[in-house]
Amino acid sequence: MKKVALIIVLAVAFFFPGPEVTAQSVPLSERMTATVLDIWADSLWTGRPFKWTYDQGVVLEGVSAVWQRTGNKKYFEYIKKSMDHFVGEDGNIRTYDKSSHNIDNIKNGRSLLLLYQVTGQQKYLKAAQVLRHQLDEHPRTKEGGFWHKRIYPYQMWLDGLYMGQPFYAEYSAITNDTKAFEDIANQFIFMENNTRDTKTGLLYHGWDESREQRWANKATGRSPHVWGRAMGWYGMGLVDALEYFPASHPGRKKLIDILNRFAEAVSKVQQPSGLWYDIIDVPEGKGNYLESSAASMFVYAIAKGVRQGYLPERYFSVAKKGFEGMKREFVEEVNAEKINFKGTVSVSGLGSKPYRDGSFEYYMSEKVITNDPKGVGSFISASNEMELAALPKPGLGKTVTLDYYFNNERKKGPFGQEIRYHYAWEDQANSGFWFWKNLFKNAGASTTSLEEAPSASNLTNSSVYIIVDPDTEKEAAKPNFVSQKDVAEITAWVKSGGVLVLMSNDIGNCEFKNFNRLAQAFGITFNEDQRNTVKGKQFEMAAINVPSGNRIFKTAKKLYIKELSTLKLTGKAEPVITEKGDVIMATSRLGKGIIFAVGDPWLYNEYVDGRKLPANFDNFAAANDLAQWLLQQSAKK
Repeated sequence: MKKVALIIVLAVAFFFPGPEVTAQSVPLSERMTATVLDIWADSLWTGRPFKWTYDQGVVLEGVSAVWQRTGNKKYFEYIKKSMDHFVGEDGNIRTYDKSSHNIDNIKNGRSLLLLYQVTGQQKYLKAAQVLRHQLDEHPRTKEGGFWHKRIYPYQMWLDGLYMGQPFYAEYSAITNDTKAFEDIANQFIFMENNTRDTKTGLLYHGWDESREQRWANKATGRSPHVWGRAMGWYGMGLVDALEYFPASHPGRKKLIDILNRFAEAVSKVQQPSGLWYDIIDVPEGKGNYLESSAASMFVYAIAKGVRQGYLPERYFSVAKKGFEGMKREFVEEVNAEKINFKGTVSVSGLGSKPYRDGSFEYYMSEKVITNDPKGVGSFISASNEMELAALPKPGLGKTVTLDYYFNNERKKGPFGQEIRYHYAWEDQANSGFWFWKNLFKNAGASTTSLEEAPSASNLTNSSVYIIVDPDTEKEAAKPNFVSQKDVAEITAWVKSGGVLVLMSNDIGNCEFKNFNRLAQAFGITFNEDQRNTVKGKQFEMAAINVPSGNRIFKTAKKLYIKELSTLKLTGKAEPVITEKGDVIMATSRLGKGIIFAVGDPWLYNEYVDGRKLPANFDNFAAANDLAQWLLQQSAKK
């Protein structure tokens, strides 16, 4: 047991480093991102025209993933600055030409959606709507597949599935456009049907419905070869789009089945080095080489597919072998904080002028360079996935349930629809628990919500149950107050081994009378007071110092919790943190279970995502510490 504990401590120290950690221990995703922030500091590609390009979106996808894993605001600020170069206050996108009907131009829409959901700024939503409108009028094949570009009529390329479908799926999820998911699924299905080699399972780069292109097989319409990065684009598009599919939608299972066939085909052509050839179906062709962007994309798609439960665990060995191969072959040390990424083919396409005939010789003629944005961006995403996989997983097989019954605040969404907000998993704005949700998921747990009164039956599969800031009458037309029946159901669940989290708020912003019925069943009372008021940006007024050796907060040393309710303890309740005689956090045990209580919903995005607080506060680390501790307490699966 001591050896296991030591491994967990070392893993936490590596991925949530304190100031004493040396630069050499910085994860590869962050070192690659440091290179990005250096060589493309102004977010423009050196030597390229200043224009709206998918290359930038691939890099920003990786930077976004690192921001979500670390809570470091510099990553978010880079994404915002990059998009602000193009997006005006009216939502118009400079250098973007909708009339070209280029599916590549859709890619950056995911960065726009992220910025809108986090900041609420309308210009990002307006710009995303412009891209979504392109899809409405985008030309299609006879069976309904998006053309790659207007200048490539009747052609679908594997690349296009990554460029368009993840944005299409995320936008549809935000707007509750459930009908769109059939169209999204069909794009992947059409492409597999038309480009898959039935013998190998590999997918050819492109397909011409008209059979008019010189590169197209007259019988099948397929291009001549399997290009590694094209298959990589397709795989990344699959796992990213799947993330937004409704669980009950029939297209979801179809796409998971496609992903499994994809992973099997990719695994069979992985080389002993762990890598893949640029042209996969001609491994011994003269001049063929191991290519870095394809490897990054395969590692990302497979590792994320396993993490999300789309792929069996056995495929993770493919991703791990590929990642080790990339580190050996393509990662070049710059210094302790930065790396370069070698071995990426700059571009490969079909048709156009001069004409690209899809021959093996054509693919071999394209330049291979260092720090190409497509390789760099996909490597950041792949590295981040592998780093997520290496984190401690006390939540495996466990479910964390967030109450949506006692806290049921609603507001109008971007299109007038009613949406949930305030301490909700899906809320990416300041008021949500999106970051905390991700930390639970990074720890291996599943997250869900409960929209009805808690009971022995609907809490059966929950390991951790979180109740936050029950509604007052000013917050909900018909608030659901905690009843004696609710208290009985929840205490019985705790006795059987449940882990309960109670978070109130300060006076005037929480329903105390009925909520305290529940808290007092465990010897805890939320005092109807307000501690740690803050004037302006005087953040130190709400500082809470964590004493060394704290039993819950192992890495966080300084917390920011403003305007909280203090606690009064009786019986078996014990303080976790006190400040100048006031109890800030506490725990209590009942039967096989445990309760954690704090007088504020202090782990919402505003004070966890790194964008607001000074760097000397450790709320992100504290959110992870608490998530880890809660999952470790639970014996329920």
